[in-house]
Amino acid sequence: MSQGKHLPSIHVKHHKNTANVETAIMPIPDVVKIDMSQSIGAPCKPLVQKGDKVKVGQKIGDTDAFVSAPVHSSVSGTVKDIIQVTGNMGRPETLVVIETDKNQEVSEEVKPPKADTFEEFIAGVRASGVVGLGGASFPTHIKLNPKNLEECDTLIVNGAECEPFITADNRIMVEDGQIVASGMRLIMDHLNLKHGYIGIEDNKPDAIENMKKIFENNGYTDMSVFPLPSSYPKGAERVLLYEITGKTMDAGVLPADLGVILDNVTTVAAIAEYFNTGMPLVRRRVTVDGDAVKEPKNVFVPVGTQVADVAEFCGGYKREPKKIILGGPMMGRAINSDSVPTMKNTGSILLFGNEAAQVKEETACINCGRCHTACPFGLMPMIFAEAYERKDADRLNDFRIMQCMSCGSCSYVCPARRPLSFTNTLAKSFVKGAAK
Repeated sequence: MSQGKHLPSIHVKHHKNTANVETAIMPIPDVVKIDMSQSIGAPCKPLVQKGDKVKVGQKIGDTDAFVSAPVHSSVSGTVKDIIQVTGNMGRPETLVVIETDKNQEVSEEVKPPKADTFEEFIAGVRASGVVGLGGASFPTHIKLNPKNLEECDTLIVNGAECEPFITADNRIMVEDGQIVASGMRLIMDHLNLKHGYIGIEDNKPDAIENMKKIFENNGYTDMSVFPLPSSYPKGAERVLLYEITGKTMDAGVLPADLGVILDNVTTVAAIAEYFNTGMPLVRRRVTVDGDAVKEPKNVFVPVGTQVADVAEFCGGYKREPKKIILGGPMMGRAINSDSVPTMKNTGSILLFGNEAAQVKEETACINCGRCHTACPFGLMPMIFAEAYERKDADRLNDFRIMQCMSCGSCSYVCPARRPLSFTNTLAKSFVKGAAK
């Protein structure tokens, strides 16, 4: 375990306004729109047709593709339509639109799975539909079954939640810490891992204390809490792994290559819930915040609920939202309408009015070097911007553009308000295209 090893980081305003707000359960909306592209892998094909009756937990989408995870209905009701839309990333996506009956009748498919062997455990994780719930959406059953599993001995659970505003992971550790611990126990036992750590930023003392107490009460001597300094981006996979183990993970290297299985805290809890109850991933604990919503809170939201319905449950808008972000303000994605549905990996909905959403005017680079100093990996975004403008793939590679993880630290500290992180993303795409 690492002893006081820290990568460069920045201090952002936490805005953890809902840290002490207990999670509420919103009423079932009239309609949900469930996206068939809920992971970074292949989209699922709908298993239902217009007019079909569906129940909670029923599998409504799947595919034979290896990198994928099934999709389940979060409500009971009738399939109103199956539509094609353009997603936030510009790709075509299929939505199953369900008109709810508000009865929340549970599907006969929902039953705790058998998990006497490793193979049965992995099959159960896939059947749960669980993907990386920290935002990455990588199918969890693949992550838990690396080719070099016999070389892995450590589980790291990401409870850092370093992005401003978001408190959903904090609340799961405070309200449902036992479920988190149960998920860790399942994974460690089935994967034969010797050590388990949960990394939590030190601005979450209630979560730290609760998880310590639960480990002690359960006699989980192979699990421990690893407090982290509350600075950004402690929750980034490569940063977290280094801070806890002292091992360096370059771009393209997986945690398993270094003997580590690394998962988000909500992902781990979702696995435990499925093996306890048989209910697949059909709802998310979501933080709703921002100066455009009347009542910021944490909410259990059925997957596929439109943002407008979640906002309505939080008192509605106190001013017109000019920017809506799914995820955190540093790495989340802005959407163009509050009719967009929530996804499995939607951990927060941030709604900002005109003043908060206003982007300051960009000015010329003054070569201050703050972007370089802020970068966890000592990269040079000012050189990336220059090389990308000249479309110089060799220079981008020479200065390690692919090491950028798009955390946004460079953009945050830039006094000229240059969109450095976004430029880095464009530059990485350019380099990948040039290599083909």
